[in-house]
Amino acid sequence: MQNYRDFVDAVAQAVKQAGDLPLGASAPCSNPQIAEDAPEVMLMSPHPDDECIIGTLPLRLLRQNRMKVTNVAVTQGSRKDRQTARFQELQEACNCIGLQLIQTQKGGLENIKLDTRQNTPKKWWESVNVILKILQSTLPAIVFMPHADDWNSTHIGTHYLVMDALKIMPPDFSCIVVETEYWQPMTDPNLMVECDSAMLAELINALTFHRGEVARNPYHLALPAWMQDNVRRGSELAGGQGESAPNFLFATLYRISHWQNGVLTKTDPAQRLLDCRSVFQTG
Repeated sequence: MQNYRDFVDAVAQAVKQAGDLPLGASAPCSNPQIAEDAPEVMLMSPHPDDECIIGTLPLRLLRQNRMKVTNVAVTQGSRKDRQTARFQELQEACNCIGLQLIQTQKGGLENIKLDTRQNTPKKWWESVNVILKILQSTLPAIVFMPHADDWNSTHIGTHYLVMDALKIMPPDFSCIVVETEYWQPMTDPNLMVECDSAMLAELINALTFHRGEVARNPYHLALPAWMQDNVRRGSELAGGQGESAPNFLFATLYRISHWQNGVLTKTDPAQRLLDCRSVFQTG
């Protein structure tokens, strides 16, 4: 490579060649045995595929912290003709990376949007109660959900759905809440988690099991670039304005808070820039 044109051409060529790779053809990843009584982690995923996109920290919790990580399929998408297929694809994706899976109901919850919360409260609270029962049965140590401004209406709806369920949990219930981003960045993430090349490849492999989605829009090929941009942003948003960037190639950004006594309080983790060698401190 002699110049930056060579660099750009190499990136373009790599993306083009990756587009010819098979979808959903990977063997399951190698993961450690998890104890039956291990602490629970719940991913409240708005759509099938979100578990892969935001999966850096969940996979590290599974592998480094030996926690039981379960993906909750809040919805199965809005297209009824695709809901069964999307759940089957989701089962394969979760099996690929080693996540447990909970289906909220056949076909998934419907209309998880602020409009439903505001205008059809009976339907909304029926959905809240589904999430509440999952929380009550698992008492998770960590709950993942999208942040409140994640643009997509179902992502935003899922945030409020989980928050409403947390508010009616027993007063003594506490957990770490991890807010995620995809459609719209957070302005104040407080954790950047490094994703090494091997784990990123595993997440992309799992994402390709969502065949119907990536066939219409090959966003799995953009995941490395998205994670590179996360490093650019996170170096200063999580690390501090004007600070030098860590030696990460890829990373995912999160916002860590504690749910305690019915209140969500943003709480900085022990390390705001978590490299691959370090273990997330659950507090």
